[in-house]
Amino acid sequence: MQKLIGLMRKAIQKYDMIQPGDRIAVGVSGGKDSVALLAGLAKLREFMGIDYEIVAITLDYRFGGVDSDFSELQKLCDELKVEYIVKPTEIGQIIFDIRKESNPCSLCARMRRGCLHDAAKENNCNKIALGHHYDDAVETFVMNLFNEGRVGCFQPVTYLSRKDLTLIRPMVLAEENVISSTVRRCNLPIVKSKCPADGVTQRQWTKEWIHTMDKEHPGLKKRLYGALERGHIDGFSDKEPPRVKDEKN
Repeated sequence: MQKLIGLMRKAIQKYDMIQPGDRIAVGVSGGKDSVALLAGLAKLREFMGIDYEIVAITLDYRFGGVDSDFSELQKLCDELKVEYIVKPTEIGQIIFDIRKESNPCSLCARMRRGCLHDAAKENNCNKIALGHHYDDAVETFVMNLFNEGRVGCFQPVTYLSRKDLTLIRPMVLAEENVISSTVRRCNLPIVKSKCPADGVTQRQWTKEWIHTMDKEHPGLKKRLYGALERGHIDGFSDKEPPRVKDEKN
């Protein structure tokens, strides 16, 4: 956990993600990334020297019209002393049962974002923390280049003026293997996705392609991420965060 927390702290300082008084909604799907994000932000409250609140929010897609079991996430939130909210939705039924989407991911992402933004506002949050990490940034960069012919990525910090919400991605400097190792060693609970499209997406293909190319051309993934920072693409920066003296020293 210590390595992940260190990388999260560095990203928060580098991109000025959190300010005193923030009430942050953490989108917790139950996957490894969101669970690690939640645990990391909860632990960082002890070390950051910034007074902020966390609310964990899970959207229940209710695939097949059935409620999901998030009791393990509730236990984790109780241990972390974090407020936990499960918001039932009809996303699963609309996409797979009613519309029968052949390419469901785009519509699902839009509906998911809208529901999460609404839930954050309903619970008086001014920021939303998302579990995107280092590998996600590289994959998004490649997908935009291959699929749309443009250079771009998501931003480490994004302000949504229409909702008056700021999206932050505190794990953007953490590689996926660090997150996986943290979840495993800390025995954090995972709720497996019931989505019928899980594991067969364009992102999964891109992830596997980058993994293969990185083996053939060692360091490719790091060079791609470095290009994002050196080019200052979509808010990424090659500048180091300011040095902050630990409050406990």
